[in-house]
Amino acid sequence: VKFNNCAGNKGVRYETNSLDFKVRVDGTMYAAHQVQMPSKQLILMVTAWDPQTLGRWEAIVRFLVAEKSQHNGHKPKGRKTVPGELAQQQSDTLLPWRQHQSANGLRRQKRDWVIPPINVPENSRGPFPQQLVRIRSDKDKEIHIRYSITGVGADQPPMEVFSIDPVSGRMYVTRPMDREERASYHLRAHAVDMNGNKVENPIDLYIYVIDMNDNRPEFINQVYNGSVDEGSKPGTYVMTVTANDADDSTTANGMVRYRIVTQTPQSPSQNMFTINSETGDIVTVAAGLDREKVQQYIVIVQATDMEGNLNYGLSNTATAIITVTDVNDNPPEFTTSTYSGEVPENRVEVVVANLTVMDRDQPHSPNWNAIYRIISGDPSGHFTIRTDPVTNEGMVTVVKAVDYEMNRAFMLTVMVSNQAPLASGIQMSFQSTAGVTISVTDVNEAPYFPTNHKLIRLEEGVPTGTVLTTFSAVDPDRFMQQAVRYSKLSDPANWLNINATNGQITTAAVLDRESDYIKNNVYEATFLAADNGIPPASGTGTLQIYLIDINDNAPELLPKEAQICEKPNLNVINITAADADIDPNVGPFVFELPSVPSAVRKNWTITRLNGDYAQLSLRIMYLEAGVYDVPIIVTDSGNPPLYNTCVIKVKVCPCDENGDCTTIGAVAAAGLGTGAIIAILICIIILLTMVLLFVVWMKRREKERHTKQLLIDPEDDVRDNILKYDEEGGGEEDQDYDLSQLQQPETMDHVLNKTPGVRRVDERPIGAEPQYPIRPVIPHPGDIGDFINEGLRAADNDPTAPPYDSLLVFDYEGSGSTAGSVSSLNSSSSGDQDYDYLNDWGPRFKKLADMYGGGEED
Repeated sequence: VKFNNCAGNKGVRYETNSLDFKVRVDGTMYAAHQVQMPSKQLILMVTAWDPQTLGRWEAIVRFLVAEKSQHNGHKPKGRKTVPGELAQQQSDTLLPWRQHQSANGLRRQKRDWVIPPINVPENSRGPFPQQLVRIRSDKDKEIHIRYSITGVGADQPPMEVFSIDPVSGRMYVTRPMDREERASYHLRAHAVDMNGNKVENPIDLYIYVIDMNDNRPEFINQVYNGSVDEGSKPGTYVMTVTANDADDSTTANGMVRYRIVTQTPQSPSQNMFTINSETGDIVTVAAGLDREKVQQYIVIVQATDMEGNLNYGLSNTATAIITVTDVNDNPPEFTTSTYSGEVPENRVEVVVANLTVMDRDQPHSPNWNAIYRIISGDPSGHFTIRTDPVTNEGMVTVVKAVDYEMNRAFMLTVMVSNQAPLASGIQMSFQSTAGVTISVTDVNEAPYFPTNHKLIRLEEGVPTGTVLTTFSAVDPDRFMQQAVRYSKLSDPANWLNINATNGQITTAAVLDRESDYIKNNVYEATFLAADNGIPPASGTGTLQIYLIDINDNAPELLPKEAQICEKPNLNVINITAADADIDPNVGPFVFELPSVPSAVRKNWTITRLNGDYAQLSLRIMYLEAGVYDVPIIVTDSGNPPLYNTCVIKVKVCPCDENGDCTTIGAVAAAGLGTGAIIAILICIIILLTMVLLFVVWMKRREKERHTKQLLIDPEDDVRDNILKYDEEGGGEEDQDYDLSQLQQPETMDHVLNKTPGVRRVDERPIGAEPQYPIRPVIPHPGDIGDFINEGLRAADNDPTAPPYDSLLVFDYEGSGSTAGSVSSLNSSSSGDQDYDYLNDWGPRFKKLADMYGGGEED
């Protein structure tokens, strides 16, 4: 035990809390005699104290007790301590507070003495309370002392695990201990007098719970998953399993050891794996792992404490699932050495053959996925081989069209490999290559024009029927005797003809470069070439004709209209020319005035500015305002040159000081004199007057019509008028009728017995039909009023009379007529009839009375 008090350790003495061990001056600890240890560890307290300064220092020393090896079958010497003796040792009285004698005489000196740790086995069966130790002070002979303990397990949770007799100082444990719950306790012992005064300083008590093997090892997982590559060498690490024991790991109770109990399947060997007994690492111990034979092993691992002693230790098991992972140790192999296929010419993205392979590695993994390559037989790259991700087959696909006339068959050599490289030491199989024969079938191909687009150059204006060129097509089917026919597909201006047999193109009209069908001097037409194969095939060709310009268009003067002041000044007219031709058949232009009529050159003059522009101005000092047609001859620079006599309308008008035409001057220049303007204004005034008179006349006529209608007596107005009856309902007054008359009766007897008369088909009245009055044959002055009143009264009492809003049916007129017979109406032979009674009928019949009552006067 090393110690340094910073003063050279002079006079420092060492002591322990055990009589079995001592410490020399140099700090070396040794056993005072032969000792038989009851447990696997020993804890001692070593104290260093200085007699000069009375300083004290403590340190705890823990010993692990190793088993003594046995020789010649002899057991180690010493006596065995039985539990009773251990209890007896623990029950010894401890004197923590001692008296010390100095050189000057006997005196009392207080000092703290460290009590050795108290060991208590866990899971003790009692009886409880069980005495642990007795502590006392040497002052108890002089005064009465009371003892107490404090700390966790006494007056702190967990409470009352330990107790002490306050008089005797005996300390007890009150219940079984559990080291896994708490491994040690630290208490303090106190000694006071009857008045509570401290007699001694508190001392520390250390209680250690001795571990018992009461816990099984527990695996962290019940199922462990690991993997190892197939073909791995012995000693390859696979996985680690771990079990924990709640017992003290420094003793055999918590020391776990591992072993493999079973292995399933036991192929190719029953011991393919081994486990490190201390670390739990599982490694391979034998060669021969092959995923294609065994894909998974199930290993039962056992963990046992007591350092793996199966007789005394506790055990537990777990399952380790070891998956054999695939490596690329099987090269892919073709199922046959030769394959064949067929493809029509000029077809792409067509699968012509399927290549099947066999690979024993794990499907859909890089070790199984096949990659195909064409080694030879396709220098132009017409084919490629794509892998089907589901079946792993190789699909030979056409990516570049093949020509029967060039190649009638292909002989390909293909090789297959995997995405992942082969494992070390594995060689490619000779079955990883195969041959593919692909036959090309002939189809009718369309004729084609070798030069497409074909461009020719010629001057415009060539006459009709001129042979331009021969635009012929080639039929690629050399082994078929077929004829090619030509026709026009697109000829926008209808300028061309083509010979159907040989493709000779002639003009059908004059070609004009200035036509709207020409774009950038080029005319474009499309022709069709078709063979007579089965089925027929056709191809198109485009002919482009570049037309060279000739001077066939005379120039045109610009602008067509202009204005100028009536007096010469800086106001002139700039003129130019436009020519539909192109250079060199355009400018520079020549502008000149004709000699006839002579007034043109007399009044006007032309000044040349450059090759394209000139100025027209007045030659005389004044020209009357008006519109003048000035002819100008324009000549281009073509060969031969063309000229054109153009007329420009010039408005001559009075101008202001700025040289701009005035408003009046512009009107005058338009050709209207003062008299014309006055005539136009008079016409406008007359037109407005006529419109006003017409409006006044219409107002007056409307007023007269209104006044005439007011003068007519309504009683005398017997003209036929159109009456509007668009109101179907009569309002509240018309709604007062009996709805029960519309109900369906329960019986039909009264209908069958009903007297003849007018009736509705949608209702059946219960009572008898009323009798309407019969109009007399011979009129009487009072008959009309009575007849109307009686008819009104009968209608009001008629239950069959419909409401205003009901649907009336008039298809049944009844058996008789209330108007009587028409045969009773006969005229008098003399023609005399007295109509004076009409005067008694009221004002409404006054007109009739005047018309018929005045026969004698007429």
